[in-house]
Amino acid sequence: MSLFENAPERTLPEVSRSADETRLLPVLSVATLFVSALLLFLIQPMFAKMVLPKLGGAPSVWSVAMVFFQAVLLAGYAYAHLLGRWFGPQRAALVHLLLLVVTAMTLPIAIAPNWGAPPADGTALWLFGLFAASIGLPFFALSASAPLLQSWFAGSGHRDASNPYVLYAASNLGSFAALFAYPVVVEPLLALNMQASIWSVGFAVLALLVTAVALVLGRGDGAMKATPSPETSVISAADRLQWIALAAIPSGLVIAVTAYLTTDVAAAPFLWVIPLALYLFTFVVVFRDRPWISHATVVRLVPFAVAPLAISLVGAKVFWFTTIMLHLVVFTLLALLCHGELYARRPHPQRLTEFFLCTSFGGVLGGAFAGLLAPQIFSGNYEYPILIALALLAMPGMFAGGARRGLIKASPWLAVAIALAMVWYVTQLQLPASFELPFRALLVLLAACMIFLRQRPVSFAGLAITGLMLTTFWRPGMAPIETARSFFGVHTVVDLADGRARLLFHGNTMHGAERLRNDDGTPVSGAPEPQSYYYPGSPLAEGIAAARSLKGSLERVAVVGLGTGSLACYRGGEENWTFFEIDPEVIRIASNPAFFTFLSRCAPKARLVLGDARLTLQASLDRYDLIVLDAFSSDSIPVHLLTREAMAGYVSKLAPHGGILVHISNRHLDLAPILANIARSEGLIALFKDGHPVGDVMTTLRTASRVVMLARTPDDVGEAARHWAAMSPDPASALWTDDYSNLLGPMLRAKFGS
Repeated sequence: MSLFENAPERTLPEVSRSADETRLLPVLSVATLFVSALLLFLIQPMFAKMVLPKLGGAPSVWSVAMVFFQAVLLAGYAYAHLLGRWFGPQRAALVHLLLLVVTAMTLPIAIAPNWGAPPADGTALWLFGLFAASIGLPFFALSASAPLLQSWFAGSGHRDASNPYVLYAASNLGSFAALFAYPVVVEPLLALNMQASIWSVGFAVLALLVTAVALVLGRGDGAMKATPSPETSVISAADRLQWIALAAIPSGLVIAVTAYLTTDVAAAPFLWVIPLALYLFTFVVVFRDRPWISHATVVRLVPFAVAPLAISLVGAKVFWFTTIMLHLVVFTLLALLCHGELYARRPHPQRLTEFFLCTSFGGVLGGAFAGLLAPQIFSGNYEYPILIALALLAMPGMFAGGARRGLIKASPWLAVAIALAMVWYVTQLQLPASFELPFRALLVLLAACMIFLRQRPVSFAGLAITGLMLTTFWRPGMAPIETARSFFGVHTVVDLADGRARLLFHGNTMHGAERLRNDDGTPVSGAPEPQSYYYPGSPLAEGIAAARSLKGSLERVAVVGLGTGSLACYRGGEENWTFFEIDPEVIRIASNPAFFTFLSRCAPKARLVLGDARLTLQASLDRYDLIVLDAFSSDSIPVHLLTREAMAGYVSKLAPHGGILVHISNRHLDLAPILANIARSEGLIALFKDGHPVGDVMTTLRTASRVVMLARTPDDVGEAARHWAAMSPDPASALWTDDYSNLLGPMLRAKFGS
């Protein structure tokens, strides 16, 4: 037994067999549910991609979108529940058809008019409103289809009506198919406007299928003759709480794991949909009389996956692909664990819509915690290990003998984990670098103990939670100075353990560094020297020097992306530099000389413009001799800043003989061919420079970088014409526009080459 134990046994009712009973009804029901789910989960990544340009490509867009989808799903399930109580299947079908007709009048899918730039504060609420105004009605209409079709089937008198829950697997199979098709087929091959048009056709097909189901229902007697026994019809408050809890945990986990993974990879629909597809696939696996993977097998596998994960959250991720796979495997197993327990506690079919209403409410709670509440109360992505710990509480035997006794048995382990978290939070405890090897050995021993005690749920869960606490908070060889979280991610300021330098991280990506002490241990004096991508002699430094050589000085310079403000120290004389930054936390950190001194010492009068650079730069009345696009060095890139239309906007802001530098360093994406094709489409000259400093980055503080220089004519590139490589268009790469972009190609090219 588990935390969610003592589920009442169910007995299935006898149902009448209508004279018109036919194979057509289950076939139609399955087809309708499949199409409905297909449309429902195509609209999610499609519309999220539409709104990305308004939000700077932040991974949090998907988190808020998920909460919105879950909230509307809850409203749809409530509508289905009330419709089932007020009307019989035939009348309910007519009401739902009317809703579909009204919804069809709002198509095709598009961003609602009169929605301008998002506010500096309350971005999540603004985005919620945008989703509601744009796709609220279509999503609501589709979300009600699964419980409605299943309840109609349960009341149809068909011989298989006693277990309509199997239809839920068909619905989730359609959802899984949509999320698989979007990154592999839809996004690479179709522009957004074409996607919206095809989606509208699919909605018309759905309306026809619902009509066919209503006609078949009208031919049968539509009655369930037998009534369930009192044992099966009475649902206790504890039952409902179990449904809600078991649905809330994986719902929160899917958002938390997505945020964790996409912080260091691109904020792209094809990456968002992988955890969501796995989440839905777990329903397909377990919501059936004979699950594809037995619940006992899932329980046996969980410890072998959680143990390495619990000790792997520490430090930088070298083997990033293996790390991603480990997180996805653990997430899938924990979702299977919770959903298996949920299916085992499903009620009699007469309570079907109430069951789905409770599970949907749980989904909203879990999603709201991970997507809305956690970013407000946690400075880091701490909701992720918390939700993993909660999922472990669903393991069978965790609370054998009752919840009270289980909590007493688990309390020592929980006390250790909570104490570790409190010590770290209060003291910011940091182990010396010399302790790193013993600490890692301790973690390996901890993982071995987890495997050894895997058949003792309380001990295993306690060790796993302790490991999660240790590895979540510790950065080897670094002392935390500041951690800040905004809508756009988690920013951490750290000092190296030897005190030589201070670094700024966005997730696990370094965004800049400032040397604090020289090699002999003396404090650095005078103006700071740019480090990381911006070191003297780097491609960015060369590009700025080449642009300055054309005119002797640069009257106005625009920099998109602030980071630590390193580039400010390349400002010359009385040049006017303006930095455009979307994240207020980045501006706060870079402007504070207690953290970094690039701005305060090198460009104290530089303008800092808050907002999405594509909008704020376009609104500027100035013309610039040089525009530096430095928003792509993070592995979570704002795609909308790298389209043909965006480039046309930058060129329109260039002064005569001005140029553009684009910093495209990226661990996972090869963006050079994208720039080459955009340059050709806009009639620009494109040059490329690859810089590879010698030595380890943590020793030299210098990072390899890739930079593209764009200009109107060959005379506008200055000295770079002699030292930089000319770029040619890549016919194998599609031209990125506001209506079409595909990150899968650049990622595969970076991983496997051309």
